[in-house]
Amino acid sequence: MGAVHVTIDLENTNDADNAEAGLVPAGSVRRYSTRSLVDTGAVMLVLPEDVVDHLGLKRRGKTVVSFADERKVDWDLAGPVTVRVGNRQGIFECLVGPPTSEPLFGQILLERLDLLVDPLHQQLTVRPESPLLPMLSVKASRHG
Repeated sequence: MGAVHVTIDLENTNDADNAEAGLVPAGSVRRYSTRSLVDTGAVMLVLPEDVVDHLGLKRRGKTVVSFADERKVDWDLAGPVTVRVGNRQGIFECLVGPPTSEPLFGQILLERLDLLVDPLHQQLTVRPESPLLPMLSVKASRHG
């Protein structure tokens, strides 16, 4: 069993919204496709700085990133970015990694898109219980 990589299609969500509203031409929506490592140890989507800049994603603050070797580093957050994998898509923020670093597909994306890691076949699959749309579990509470 080896690493699982997946092709992800990325789109500047604000560009797409502006194109849909007729404010900019549809051809001006910034997009990018790349191979990403599915990293179950990563929480978020991590995109290299050069990809974030190509997409024109807005920096939205900083967060502290903790590495396995106990280093802690401030990294920028950016977004929103629309991520498509097969027939699933969602809108996310991303961590801005070093230029030319490997994109990482983390737990939040797996959960939100309702995808399972199949290490034996080195691929992502949709959960059998939700073949057409992602299914999220929500526990509702009743307030008096």
